[in-house]
Amino acid sequence: MLPIHLDPNLASMAPSGAPELLAPPLTPPAALERTLQSLGSAVLGAADVCALSGLDLAHLEGWMPLWNDLPPDVYLRDGGRYRHRRHSSFVVNGDTVTQAPHRPHWQPLEYNALHGGMQRHFDPMPPAMVQSDAWSALLRWLGQLGSGLKGAQPWFVEAHQFRIDTAEGIGRPTPEGAHRDGVDLVAVFMVARHAIKGGETRVFDAHGPQGQRFTLSEPWSVLLLDDARVIHESTPIQPTAAGGYRDTLVVTLRAGGFQDA
Repeated sequence: MLPIHLDPNLASMAPSGAPELLAPPLTPPAALERTLQSLGSAVLGAADVCALSGLDLAHLEGWMPLWNDLPPDVYLRDGGRYRHRRHSSFVVNGDTVTQAPHRPHWQPLEYNALHGGMQRHFDPMPPAMVQSDAWSALLRWLGQLGSGLKGAQPWFVEAHQFRIDTAEGIGRPTPEGAHRDGVDLVAVFMVARHAIKGGETRVFDAHGPQGQRFTLSEPWSVLLLDDARVIHESTPIQPTAAGGYRDTLVVTLRAGGFQDA
């Protein structure tokens, strides 16, 4: 990968010398599609997520306790036990959202050198979430966004609930490093940060040296990525008190079908 030049305007230090959380560059909703087309990434605050998806923030906040019951990810090849997750799949075709039969998650080694090339079986996401009208509304909005960028078509959607904890002292949101996912559109929703430091998001141009760095912290803000154009990662987290964790919801949209072995 080419050397990365991070935007110097995003770096700042607290008076004590400790790094501050770098605020993400929020995109006005009216400029969302244009920003994704020009930069390959965009960040929306929670209020704009709600406005564009037609949801109340209370709908989204009502899902947050469901992150307290995620089974451990037993596939980590770095020997860690810091990741917990659930996974489900859907097809979005216009206004129709259909849950696909439960299936393993698979990525080629080209996109995930650490965990690619194997079928990973995760427990499904809870019906209380994925069978709700609010969930369908969220996926319809993402499908509309994908079709606006890539042309109207069915979207094959995979959704992942993640909790990265710090029980072992450090947790790695992206143990595979800076990567693409092999899809068309990626949405990374910040759900919660509790008693941690780190977890900085870094987005790089996939074909050049430019990059941005910032920290998602507002619950239900979202980072949107044109996966063909950018590479992304999140830095490790450490606890600032006992029980620190970082919760996210990652939703990917892919044209033509699910990724399969």
